[in-house]
Amino acid sequence: MTKKESYAVASSPVHPNSSALKVLFAGESQTKPDHALGPKIYDYYLLHAVEAGQGTFRTESDVFNLGPGDCFLIHPGQLVSYVSNPLDPWKYRWVAFTGDASHDLVESAGFLPDFPVLHSSEMSQVPTYIQQIQERFHTKEESSHTAAIGYLHLIWAEIMNHTSRPLQLEVVEPQVQRTVKQMINYMTSQYAHPVSIEQMCTSLGYNRAYLSRIFKKETGISPVTYLLKLRIDQAKRLLRERPELSVEQVSASVGLTDPLYFSRQFKRFCGQSPSSYRKDITGL
Repeated sequence: MTKKESYAVASSPVHPNSSALKVLFAGESQTKPDHALGPKIYDYYLLHAVEAGQGTFRTESDVFNLGPGDCFLIHPGQLVSYVSNPLDPWKYRWVAFTGDASHDLVESAGFLPDFPVLHSSEMSQVPTYIQQIQERFHTKEESSHTAAIGYLHLIWAEIMNHTSRPLQLEVVEPQVQRTVKQMINYMTSQYAHPVSIEQMCTSLGYNRAYLSRIFKKETGISPVTYLLKLRIDQAKRLLRERPELSVEQVSASVGLTDPLYFSRQFKRFCGQSPSSYRKDITGL
């Protein structure tokens, strides 16, 4: 049965002058047999997600035969062409984007110019998210561009979850280093709350002994010491910059609910009490 040809596109109703990430337009097409585009060059990123049918994507150096669940990304300045299968023409959705942050977003999924194709699955939500962008643009609401950026990040999360090719990050950075960075990020973001190392280990899904061992090997100190030092450093900043806060309030603000324990640990690291430190620094 011949598939009925269709084409629809919606552009962003707003064009921010300064935006790290700009979604330009989104659309969908049921192509006719042998429908071809290019060879041509685009000046923005253009992501296609194949929903049904077959087709061929060509770059200057490679040829890719694609089907349902596959995605291909056209990079700015890349000479490409693509054509639908003569017997089973493809249906795809596309979204165009640009901006200063677009390169980092693309690279995070391993979508490098030499690897412009990723195979996910027919259950991928990428086409659905592109459809949501298209529908939001049709409303002509100013908020639609903000929503489109959100959907674009969801698209990238979906791609990173379903790609069968290892991500670039995993190739260049060992797992141990990545885990230690996760620990540091966790403590840096949570130090103001009364969290513990045990809670961090549970959150990251690792055994405490293992995390303590790899953390000390990479940083030279234990996670307990790192977290405590982080809290003391932040307390020193508050003592300098917020003279209206009491020592008890500073202690609570860095996640240490026991003021006496805080004072003992502060003196251990700084050689003087919090009050003496503040007086020496500020004269108050």
